[in-house]
Amino acid sequence: MRAALQRVTRAKVTVGAENVGEIGPGMLLLVGVGRNDNEETCRRLAAKVARLRVFDDAAGKMNLSLLDTHGAALVVSQFTLYADTSRGLRPSFTDAGEPTRAKELCERFASELSYQGVPVRTGRFGARMAVELVNDGPVTLLLEQPAGSTGD
Repeated sequence: MRAALQRVTRAKVTVGAENVGEIGPGMLLLVGVGRNDNEETCRRLAAKVARLRVFDDAAGKMNLSLLDTHGAALVVSQFTLYADTSRGLRPSFTDAGEPTRAKELCERFASELSYQGVPVRTGRFGARMAVELVNDGPVTLLLEQPAGSTGD
């Protein structure tokens, strides 16, 4: 499972004219599911995201987590995080999870993050979404939780 994490002051996802998810301060998480990911992968990545210290403390050091700041998370599915561009000019997505399973695991990741105590909003899986954000910092991190790994 891969995630592009962006620290934001606000973020919003719309599908057409419908606002499907919106948060204030927190994290926008673009989440890609790999073909070997499972429920345990979701649990481990959610636990890491909830506790990852990327928010400034009183001294201006990145020392606080989503849980510490009571920030929210906007989770948006993003299968293109599994693009392989090593050959040719057209990306291959053979390492991305099968859509039905990817949808289940994206929802499971959001549930696990909520279980950790983080308020969660989501995009709409498989829809053509418009994502708006105000990146704070900017702070953008790429996270990967390989299927079957035990480390956080």
